[in-house]
Amino acid sequence: MADPDRQPQPGRRSVLAALALAQFICSFAGSNMNVMINDISADLDTTVQGVQVAITIFLLVMAALMIPGGKLTDRYGRKRCFLTGLVVYAVGAVLCAVSPGLGVLILGNSILEGIGTALLIPPVYILATLLHPDMTSRARAFGVIMALGGIGAAAGPLIGGLITTWISWRAAFVFQALVIALIVLLSRRMKDPLPPDPTRSFDTAGAVLSAVGLVLIVTGILAADNNIWLMAGLLAAGALVLWWFFRRVRAEEAAGREPLLSLGLFRDRTSNLGLVTQNVQWLLLMGTSFTVAAYLQVIRGYDAIETGVIFTAATLGLLASSLAAESLSKRRSQRTLIMTGFVLSVVGIAVLVTLASASVNPWVYAPGLLLIGLGLGVMLTPSVNVVQSSFPEEQQGEISGLSRSVSNLGSSFGTAIAGTILVAGLTRGAYAAALTVLGAVGIAGLVAAALLPRERDPGTRVRP
Repeated sequence: MADPDRQPQPGRRSVLAALALAQFICSFAGSNMNVMINDISADLDTTVQGVQVAITIFLLVMAALMIPGGKLTDRYGRKRCFLTGLVVYAVGAVLCAVSPGLGVLILGNSILEGIGTALLIPPVYILATLLHPDMTSRARAFGVIMALGGIGAAAGPLIGGLITTWISWRAAFVFQALVIALIVLLSRRMKDPLPPDPTRSFDTAGAVLSAVGLVLIVTGILAADNNIWLMAGLLAAGALVLWWFFRRVRAEEAAGREPLLSLGLFRDRTSNLGLVTQNVQWLLLMGTSFTVAAYLQVIRGYDAIETGVIFTAATLGLLASSLAAESLSKRRSQRTLIMTGFVLSVVGIAVLVTLASASVNPWVYAPGLLLIGLGLGVMLTPSVNVVQSSFPEEQQGEISGLSRSVSNLGSSFGTAIAGTILVAGLTRGAYAAALTVLGAVGIAGLVAAALLPRERDPGTRVRP
């Protein structure tokens, strides 16, 4: 196949803009509801836990369906899956805007937007990888995409807060539908670098098993504050189903058939460690976002816009470091950048716990959130690059789906773990406990990053 960078590709910038905006709106959807907790609870006559369940189910649906979504791109084409996902997402957003109760909100936001995201996100990373084959241009493309994704997650509380305060929480979903319309417009000149292969098989049974296993595990975490035995049972059931899934994958490969996910994806040590760092990064981002937002609104009594403004520090930090991804990749190795990001994030969490306990001033949250934003922005792009670059073109559909599933599973874990601790007791102690747990997970991510193969920093000179 010819090098995509050497082929005439009119509108390449508009394509990259479409891909980046798609990641932005999906990340925005995962975090903007954090500042709407009180408004949605009051309007739909539900509780904080009900809103948390809606947020977590959205993230869970994404994680559960991302692997099948990535696999479908090989059969139906990346552009077709991308546009189909956008349409499904837009329908869900409109349904949320007119929802009369929590059930319809979960259908629109958690289910339809989750399914739409699972269809449209894998093509984002597949297209970015295929259209930018060299490491530098790929780092630039991933830098833009991850910057918009990180900003969507970090600025979601601010944008959602402004819209909720000035208009209504329902208008935030209208905003999402309008952004989707813009993405469709920018995608008109998008071309698929690889033709679809309708003869590719699709492992439906494998898709069901993987989805059920992931659903059971995250549901088990959510059940921790209600019944410890129920939690243990769900986690055990989830582990059993996932074991069944991987056993079936092995049998399918042994029989010469194509399973949903090749076990060969897990034989690359560098990619495996990269997947761990991706999971922990999004766990930290969504976990801290939910913890701080819930605490500020429920305990401190801040409204949506006040809460969103405080999160500006994280947004600015993430924007600054993400947009510097290309420059940083030329001077430092990916391992160095990922480790630096985890150090900054863990220090930021420690600052959040320390300063918040020392003062009631809302701006004491800014330094910690700024450090977390800087840390996440530094490491999001190299973590994606480590994983995507470990596999050839023909496996980009599989690895992209797996990569995004692992990241969204991290987001689900972050919201579920932090939410479970907070809902069990919305107090200053619970806030500190939730952040402490997230900090410990961040240290685990740092250890995984330290185990990545050593590379020579691009900026260093080799002595003769």
